[in-house]
Amino acid sequence: MANRQLAFIGLGSMGGGMARRLLETGHTLTVFNRTARKAAPLVEAGAHLADAPERAAAGHDVVLLSLSDEKAVEEILFGRVVPVLAPGALVVDTSTVSPGYAREAAARLAEKGLRRVEACVVGNPLQARKGELRVFVSGAAEDLYAIRPVLEAIGNEVVHVGAPGTAASMKLILNLLLGAQVAALAEAVDYGTAAGLDRDQLIGVVAASGFSSMVMRFRADLMLKRTYEPAFFRSELMEKDIRIAMEAAAELGTAMPVLGTVRERFAQVLAAGDGDKDASVLVEHQPKQGG
Repeated sequence: MANRQLAFIGLGSMGGGMARRLLETGHTLTVFNRTARKAAPLVEAGAHLADAPERAAAGHDVVLLSLSDEKAVEEILFGRVVPVLAPGALVVDTSTVSPGYAREAAARLAEKGLRRVEACVVGNPLQARKGELRVFVSGAAEDLYAIRPVLEAIGNEVVHVGAPGTAASMKLILNLLLGAQVAALAEAVDYGTAAGLDRDQLIGVVAASGFSSMVMRFRADLMLKRTYEPAFFRSELMEKDIRIAMEAAAELGTAMPVLGTVRERFAQVLAAGDGDKDASVLVEHQPKQGG
């Protein structure tokens, strides 16, 4: 697999990091990104740049995707990439989509003789760059076996969790916990400063306490420095992930009132124009009274 030419479509913060890691571990890539300038560092590192997703994918039997949402997957994968793929080609989708859409995508690809590995990655762009992501995968065991060297290049843990849709569920659950921790920390800071505590001291105490976590310490550092751009996890994507998780949970009859409030908080961040900033920017937005 290391000598095989791969196509990589979607070079945002996570996609760009994963693509760079693949180049550094001996893979050769043809890449495409809607904003071509984001591909420039990869081209300098040896990647081939295509001017359209279908031209990036054409002639490849492995195509990796890192797209923002289901709309992008629909447009890029099914609208432009699928028509140029040969039967038996393998699509490795790292995009965060709903479990239902993941199942639907796998079935639609299978109807066309194509294979899909759902590879949901957990981590941040720095970890992507170093190959330190956690990768949760769904799909056929033989497809996972075929692509495992690629997944092990980007992640230090690769876990097969089951049938299509299950990796998406796992990723969404972890993102729900991230969103809840960020929201809880933001509210604690809001209360503490109102009570007369020093903001930075408070954040430092919480981050160093037994109530913290790796995730909370990472976000607390961003809050301390007030460095929300470039985003490690955009607020817009956080709101999207919580929303699609809540919709999937509702279909299963599971209520998530706590996360519903968290989603409303991130919706307020988006409404204020900070959707492209890191989720930790929530600390700069006081919640609306009664919500």
